[in-house]
Amino acid sequence: MSGIEHIPAWAALPVALLLVIGATIILIGALGLLRLPTFYQRIHGPAITVTLGAGCLLLASMLYFTVAQSRLVIHEIIIAVFLLMTAPVVSMTIMRAAVYRDLRMRKHDAGATAGDVYAILDEPGEGKTPGDR
Repeated sequence: MSGIEHIPAWAALPVALLLVIGATIILIGALGLLRLPTFYQRIHGPAITVTLGAGCLLLASMLYFTVAQSRLVIHEIIIAVFLLMTAPVVSMTIMRAAVYRDLRMRKHDAGATAGDVYAILDEPGEGKTPGDR
């Protein structure tokens, strides 16, 4: 068996549906990356949607190759576990690096100080810190 034309309809329909859903989710994340104005808003598009979109694509792949090869194919589960473990950590590391960069460069309008979690000191030893509330 080689090709989608040899897959039964009961398997082709969920594979096609999962591919369309996964591609749509990834497209929405990519559009969010392009359209949102600040870095801190832009990071949420790919960070959240890439996991769900890739999960749908991996499920479609697992179902397709399981039916096509007439045996259980679970390599995609290992990929999904790796993706679910690393994607949030990478996103958080990138966001923390951006906050650190903005605080070091004293960018008041970058968004790092939103929510009063971090404060940019005017001079060393002066100004409002999160503990001064």
